[in-house]
Amino acid sequence: MQEHRVCMHIDMNAFFASVEQQANPELQGKPIAVVGGGGRTVITTSSYEARAFGVKTGMAKWEALRVCPQLIIVIGDNKKYTYTSSRIMEMMKEYTPQVEVFSIDEAWLDVTHSLSIFGTPERIAYLLKARIKESFGITCSVGIAPNKLLAKLASDMQKPDGLTIIKPEDVSRILERMPIKELCGIGKKMERHLNMMSIYTCGELGRCDESRLTRKYGILGRVYKQMGQGIDDSPVTPNEEDDEVKSVGHSMTLRQDVERREDILKNLLQLSEMVGRRARRYGVSGKTVTLSVRFADFYSSFGKQNTLKSYINLSDDIYNAAVAILDTTELPQPVRQLGVRLSNLKYEAEQLSLFRDVQRKSDAIKAMDTVNDRFGEFKVTFGSILSSDQKGSHVISPAWRPDGIRNVDVQ
Repeated sequence: MQEHRVCMHIDMNAFFASVEQQANPELQGKPIAVVGGGGRTVITTSSYEARAFGVKTGMAKWEALRVCPQLIIVIGDNKKYTYTSSRIMEMMKEYTPQVEVFSIDEAWLDVTHSLSIFGTPERIAYLLKARIKESFGITCSVGIAPNKLLAKLASDMQKPDGLTIIKPEDVSRILERMPIKELCGIGKKMERHLNMMSIYTCGELGRCDESRLTRKYGILGRVYKQMGQGIDDSPVTPNEEDDEVKSVGHSMTLRQDVERREDILKNLLQLSEMVGRRARRYGVSGKTVTLSVRFADFYSSFGKQNTLKSYINLSDDIYNAAVAILDTTELPQPVRQLGVRLSNLKYEAEQLSLFRDVQRKSDAIKAMDTVNDRFGEFKVTFGSILSSDQKGSHVISPAWRPDGIRNVDVQ
C-alpha cells in the first residue's frame, strides 16, 4: 500500500523557443530568442543554444544581439503555444485525472493512484517525456516527490531534459544546504527579508523558531517554517471539470506585484468581464462569487466566497460582488495573482426585463459580446479597462476558455 503521495511536476524546457524550432526546421540547433509583438524589444525566452551565449529572459533585444550577434529573433505566436500546451496537458491526463496546470508550460500531477496501472513513478515520467519529445519535439524536466513543493523543487534541479526524484527519506538531507530562493514561493524580496534574519538555507528556515517567524510574518510564519522542512499538504487540484459546467472562472498572474487599490480593481474588472462573458456564452447565471488572491511570495493566499440573493451573469454585477469580498480583508502584502469564479449555476431562458434601464444594459452587454466573439477579446470593453496594461488575454497562468487554455500574448 502506498504510504505517501507521489506528486510529479513537469516543466517544458524553453517552451516558446522549442515550439518555434519545431515549427521551423531551419531554426533547429540555432540560437533564437522569442519577443512579443507590438514593437516590444524584450526577450521573452530563448533557446538553449542562445543561452549558451548569455542570452537571458528579460534582456533587451539590443543587448541580446550584442552578446550573440548570430541570434535569430522570432515574433511570438500565441495560438501556436496555447494549442501545443493544450495537447500536452491532455496527454498528461491519460496517466491521471489529477492534473493541475500551473502555467502554460508546467503542471503538477498526482500519480499516487496510477502506479498500480503504469508501474513506478519513474516509468510514468519516462513515458511522458518520450511521448512529448516524439509528438512535439520538446524536452521537459520532471520532478517526483511526496508533495507539490518538493516536486517543483526537483524539476528545477536538472535542466534541460532532467528527471529528479526526492524520496521522503532524503528530504532533510537535500534541504539542509538548499538555498531558500529555490523554493517556489520565496521570491527575491522574501529572500532578502529572511537573509536579514540570518536564514539562507532551507535547513535554517526549517529549524528557525516558529514564534520568531510568526512575530514577523503572522500566520505565514508557520507556513514558511513548514516550507523549510519540505512540508506541503496542498492537493493537486484539476483546474476545471471537463464533463459538466459547474462553475466559470478566470485567474491572471500579474506582470509585477500590485499594491494600489486602483490597479487591483482594474484587474478585477477585467476578470469579471471575462467570467461574465463566458457565463453568458454558456447561457448560465450563478449565485455564488468567489475571489482568490495570491500574494507576492506566490505561496500565501486569500480566498473567500459570497452567495447572493439572486442569480447574476452581468460583468459589473460580478465585479461588485468581488469588490465586496475584497473589502472584507486587509491585504498583508502586494498582490501577484487574482482569480474570480462564478458558481452555484443554473441554465436560464432569456427573457426581457420589466425595467427599461436594466434591459438597455443587457442589450449593450449582448452587443459587446457579439463584437468581442467576432473580433477578439476586449475590442469593446469598459473604459477603465482600457488603461490597464493587463488588458487582453496575455497572462501566462492557469486560465481557461470553453475551448481550452485561452490565448496568451508574449510579453
